[in-house]
Amino acid sequence: MNILSPSILSADFTRLGEQIHALDEAGAQYMHIDVMDGLFVPSISYGMPVIKSIRKITAKVFDVHLMIDRPERYIREFADCGADVITFHIEATDKAGEIITEIHQRGMKAGIAIKPGTPVETLSPYMEEADMFLVMTVEPGFGGQAYIEACTEKIRAVRKMVRESGKKIDIQADGGINRSNLESVLAAGANVIVAGSAVFHGNIKDNTAGFLEVISKFNEN
Repeated sequence: MNILSPSILSADFTRLGEQIHALDEAGAQYMHIDVMDGLFVPSISYGMPVIKSIRKITAKVFDVHLMIDRPERYIREFADCGADVITFHIEATDKAGEIITEIHQRGMKAGIAIKPGTPVETLSPYMEEADMFLVMTVEPGFGGQAYIEACTEKIRAVRKMVRESGKKIDIQADGGINRSNLESVLAAGANVIVAGSAVFHGNIKDNTAGFLEVISKFNEN
């Protein structure tokens, strides 16, 4: 199933509750929550208090993307504040297997993310355990960047690995995705689409509906 996961990194935080309600009304399935620590990536975003606050106003799947160093330190805290899916970066830890185990023990799905320059083969040891692989299609750390075209082949390569493994693993693409490149990203094999600026800049309901219209066509095929 193909899924839209709008990234609230691009939201207007003075109207965050209102904009989350707009996503709910428009039918987006997930909400992508980028957590940045200023160490693994240059930027600092938001953390547990924001997630806990917005958990009260929506039942949407919280797709939490940890762009933080040594994510193993905080799995319990993100579980406690309402995460449904936790994705961590393979480049940020040497305890990937332990993290996946803890995520599952706390009742969540586990994702592993790779940067544009990280070989897709680094994901292969986790085919038996991971629920999702995230291919970053920009360098992580900032919203509003342009999609890196070479990453389309990385998505295709990850999809091939998953298909050959026989496992049911979601493939998420994140960074610079908009209506003009959405179809190529879906065709390459991504089935969970993160979009920030392309959803939140302008009319959120109309933008979300536009994404979902394209995504639904791929669900039908």
